[in-house]
Amino acid sequence: MTEELLYRYPTLYPGILVKRYKRFLADVELASGEIVTAHCPNTGPMTGVSKPGSAVMLSLSDNPNRKLAHTLELIEVHDNEPTWTGVNTALPNRIVKLALEKYLFPELGDYAKIKGEVPYGQDKKSRIDFVLTGNDTDKPIYLEVKNTTWVNGRLALFPDTETTRGQKHLRELMALIPHSRSVMLYFINRSDCTAFAPGDSADPVYGKLLRDAIACGVEVLPCSFDVTPVGVRYLGLLECNFAQLV
Repeated sequence: MTEELLYRYPTLYPGILVKRYKRFLADVELASGEIVTAHCPNTGPMTGVSKPGSAVMLSLSDNPNRKLAHTLELIEVHDNEPTWTGVNTALPNRIVKLALEKYLFPELGDYAKIKGEVPYGQDKKSRIDFVLTGNDTDKPIYLEVKNTTWVNGRLALFPDTETTRGQKHLRELMALIPHSRSVMLYFINRSDCTAFAPGDSADPVYGKLLRDAIACGVEVLPCSFDVTPVGVRYLGLLECNFAQLV
């Protein structure tokens, strides 16, 4: 666990979620009683974390060219104790890069260079989130990041919907072995979980592929983060639970 904030939010404004719709829109009632439409920067279904009536936090842009000034950043969930969950999927990669620069993941070893959005895969038509090279790293490390917010009790689950794109990423990571190290980092965007497992009920194909990938040598890092309206800090790795279908 690190006490230092990896990412500090700008000033956030409280509200209550009225509804999320058309994937990228959310109506929010502010403390003043005004209802605003905010940008929801999340392409997924946000299973279990987008309940109307939930407390939320919004950022506010001063860019006059933006159609929507507010952005949905955090939602409070009550699966266990009240917990803030980060829902802005543009942030995990930025935060992971900051963590990589601080060498907060000792499991990755000693690397010197961090490159983002590197073409790879069949015909180089895909892009990996990060490639780490140099120093004592005898093989390049290909690192993919997946934002994770769905839970069953204290078990973090990914994915929360069928993801052919995610399935493709697993196949491409497997294809890199043994010439490279392949790592799947699950960015668990909430602090109330104690273990991680594939979301088999949402995408059984992904669940099987993830187990196949681990058997093939793909490394899994389920990284837990503490998320508050002030900022985000790294808590550490969670246990993996692949024994049962969830």
